[in-house]
Amino acid sequence: MADSESRMRTVDVVAAVIRDARGRVLLTRRTEGKDFAGRWEFPGGKRKRGESPEDALVRELREELGIEAEPGPHLITVPQLYPDKHLYLDVRAVVDWHGSPRGREQQAMAWVTMEKLARYTMPPADLPVVAALQQPAHYLVTPTPGEDDASWLEALDAALAGGVQRVQLRAPGLDPARWQRLATAAAKRCRKAGAEVLVNGGVELARTLASGIHLTAAQLLANKRRPLPAGQRVGASCHTLEELRHAQAIGCDFAVLGPVKPTASHPGVDGIGWDRFASLRKHVSLPLYAIGGLGPDDLAEARRHGAQGIAAITALWPALTPTPLP
Repeated sequence: MADSESRMRTVDVVAAVIRDARGRVLLTRRTEGKDFAGRWEFPGGKRKRGESPEDALVRELREELGIEAEPGPHLITVPQLYPDKHLYLDVRAVVDWHGSPRGREQQAMAWVTMEKLARYTMPPADLPVVAALQQPAHYLVTPTPGEDDASWLEALDAALAGGVQRVQLRAPGLDPARWQRLATAAAKRCRKAGAEVLVNGGVELARTLASGIHLTAAQLLANKRRPLPAGQRVGASCHTLEELRHAQAIGCDFAVLGPVKPTASHPGVDGIGWDRFASLRKHVSLPLYAIGGLGPDDLAEARRHGAQGIAAITALWPALTPTPLP
């Protein structure tokens, strides 16, 4: 950590995802005189010394909106570096609330449908919260097929049946003609299951399949602009702060960061660990997947360190009997 960063104050903030009977989410607008005045955010406020996140959220929602709320499950904690502080945004779902919300601090309010949340301009720390609400928590990276393409496709079907909703088709070293046939069949299966599909590395293949693309770290740095239009997802593999910042600068939709733990696929390479993951995460507002020796059971830990979710090969590539994701 740079010396100037080490001297910055730390601010712990709690925020709530409050839904109405129609499933809309409540946003409030930051008032004049505050950082990011005019931007929309999830309601909440600073946690006092000695308060639990739950108690702080109940108090803040009472003071700010005039409601009595029952905090529920933890959604995500976003570490974010601002010019003058380290902010930690702890976000909880509200399972029940009573009263009529009103802006007791003269702040504007808006009830927003889930699909329209991304249209509202927000402070950087709130952007990963939107992604955690809207986008899949698990990102399957396919293993290289063996000799039997049919068995590989059957395993993909099992993963989709188990709940995977975002897939990176990856097969380094495979014959290009064979890979195009197999990727075409795989993309069709993903779309039939309602899953989003990206292909690793090949822009032309992504254009042919009308899919998204997942850039390797080298491809990421070689691109000076987003390689596909907004309707096609762009993800990227990142290992350094430079790569993360570049991914955000060219308009990637999300990035994968790691390895968090040592993996069998990269023997002798130490994982960066969760503390380093969070330290890198605070410099960008991109949705991030953690990768490297992780599985579905690591999702809660990943969310505590600011991850959108986990990306994996082995842990999400099942035997042919699908196991539903949590």
